[in-house]
Amino acid sequence: MRSFHLLPRFPETQTPKFFPSVLPHLYHSLPSSSIPFGFDTQLESNPTPADSKQDPAKIPTQLSSCTNLLQLNQIHAHIIATGFLGLNPSAFHWNNIIRAYTKLDAPFKAFCVFVAMSRAGVISDSYTVPIVLKAACQRFSISMGRQIHSVATKLGLETNEFCESGFINLYCKAGEFGNARKVFDVNPERKLGSWNAIIAGLSHGGFVEEALYMFMELRKCGFVPDDVTMVGVTSACGSLGDLELALQLHKYVFQAKSMQKSDILMLNSLIDMYGKCGRMDLAYRVFSKMNEKNVSSWTSMIVGYAMHGHVNEALKCFHCMREAGVRPNHVTFVGVLSACVHGGRVQDGRHFFDMMKNVYRIQPQLQHYGCMADLLGRSGLFEEARKMVEEMPLKPNVVIWGCLLGACEKHGNVKMGEWVAKHLLELEPGNDGVYVVLSNIYATRGLWAEVEKMRGFMKQKKLTKTPAYSLATSSD
Repeated sequence: MRSFHLLPRFPETQTPKFFPSVLPHLYHSLPSSSIPFGFDTQLESNPTPADSKQDPAKIPTQLSSCTNLLQLNQIHAHIIATGFLGLNPSAFHWNNIIRAYTKLDAPFKAFCVFVAMSRAGVISDSYTVPIVLKAACQRFSISMGRQIHSVATKLGLETNEFCESGFINLYCKAGEFGNARKVFDVNPERKLGSWNAIIAGLSHGGFVEEALYMFMELRKCGFVPDDVTMVGVTSACGSLGDLELALQLHKYVFQAKSMQKSDILMLNSLIDMYGKCGRMDLAYRVFSKMNEKNVSSWTSMIVGYAMHGHVNEALKCFHCMREAGVRPNHVTFVGVLSACVHGGRVQDGRHFFDMMKNVYRIQPQLQHYGCMADLLGRSGLFEEARKMVEEMPLKPNVVIWGCLLGACEKHGNVKMGEWVAKHLLELEPGNDGVYVVLSNIYATRGLWAEVEKMRGFMKQKKLTKTPAYSLATSSD
């Protein structure tokens, strides 16, 4: 396997000390006025005779079968009204309610139940903390996560396998890799889940070499990687684009296969890895041998083909996906529209953009508008591109304006270029590239006075063109 002759580098965190000496209890962070009516009331009320007939065995099933928030709120209201939690003051029932809200992507309500649980005097257990941490990740609330960490420490749960991996995951998602490593290092008897969390966190955070280093350390410690490990490691390898390493990791994927679990996540990660390494033939080989394919499998193939300019293959793959009855998602359409951009397929691009909105009812995001702006701009359809940007419900970002400015440079469109540059500079006033491109547009039209004005403006603002550089990698 490729060796990395460097120690893992983790940036110093800007956060307070890892275990603050004084941390407010979690329920102080959510004042009573912020708790919705019913979440914190009637828990100690005396149940009516009918309440005693409530079957505790049915409650978990009812909660887990909820498919929407309205249904869950009604069941939760019934639980409160009947005094069920007063009759059954077990963390198990509270955990089921918190888990149900987290499952339906309602992290704030999950927190409210957790606070009510604390106020009711019910002590959190090793199942409570990971669920609440998941809610903290959904809400991107690192401050709440730190307080949960404090609670877990006081309860002696900080080295629990599931709690520990949850804290590592939380800090990695918040970009606090130093804190994540501290959690990892605290427990010398860490389990595989903690290794998986640190590897996945580093890989998703862009520290791909460090993720691979941790994988090698995992092997040295005698752990056998599972499917979760390999998803994180192959993702890191794909970011490096190292084909030799990819081929070696493929062997580990075979070793990590389990008869008890589906291997679809690992195989999807292999497709993505080979696609990023530029070997779509190997990606297709993995794809064609899959017994089960989901939307991620098809999307990885489409995105891979589009990334390398294989337009016909990408669109054919999308056609086969629809024939197979697999519903595309918003990422799928990013790949399809990217393929249209690479092939200059304006009509196809319009068709798929309309299909996304009208057939699959997927609201276009900035990535989709960016693809369409790029497609129309490259084809010189500036009026259509301008109309789309002006009418889109989202505020255009620097990527969309950048695509249009590049198209203006290609076609020498001065009027459109000035309009785009104005908006781009509003978002990035110090972007020297805008002045350089605008100067080039003027030059292509022979407007030398405007060129000199741009250069003079750059000198006045002390802006200089950022030099480019190349980065060579070696598998030695």
